[in-house]
Amino acid sequence: MTTASATASTTAPDALRLLKLRKSPKIFDIVAPGPKPAEIDEMLTIASRVPDHGKLAPWRFIVFEGEGRERAGELIAAVFRQDVPEADADRVNIERTRLARAPLVVAVVSKAAPHVKIPEWEQLMSGAAACTLLVLAANALGYVATWLTEWYAYDARVRTALGLWADERIVGFVHIGTLARPQEDRPRPALTDIVTRF
Repeated sequence: MTTASATASTTAPDALRLLKLRKSPKIFDIVAPGPKPAEIDEMLTIASRVPDHGKLAPWRFIVFEGEGRERAGELIAAVFRQDVPEADADRVNIERTRLARAPLVVAVVSKAAPHVKIPEWEQLMSGAAACTLLVLAANALGYVATWLTEWYAYDARVRTALGLWADERIVGFVHIGTLARPQEDRPRPALTDIVTRF
């Protein structure tokens, strides 16, 4: 047995266990510490290894950590105040702290665009796959992750303020950190309900 095949055979059970047991914790149960810089780079490298028809890399990542989370939160809160000027300080603060609830937040941005051969739908799904691999990579490194969008992901003013181009979309904000307390799993669909055989 070669070294490569020996490694693959000994790590596969751990990988399968991670895939079977991974779950998304409640956002307020994600606490510090968050990943170190080298771990963030490793997660993003893994997240970029997705199916990508045409090798377009139709996605990119925006990393929010430290004070960057607060600066982004101010932009979100400013847009919220435009729409809800009567909101009290506590309600505005909820919006201001949207990206400060976890030690690290990564926005996965879709750059899907018309292409002569590659449908935009496939490009968008590649971005969704990047979100999924990012979540799995965080869990594999011993952290937890929750993939959220929420209203500000769909607001053009917020997207512009965060540096997105007009034709870019946010696939998700992946919140990453350490689990504060054990989480109960939710019911999962039975295979008999979701599988047909042709």
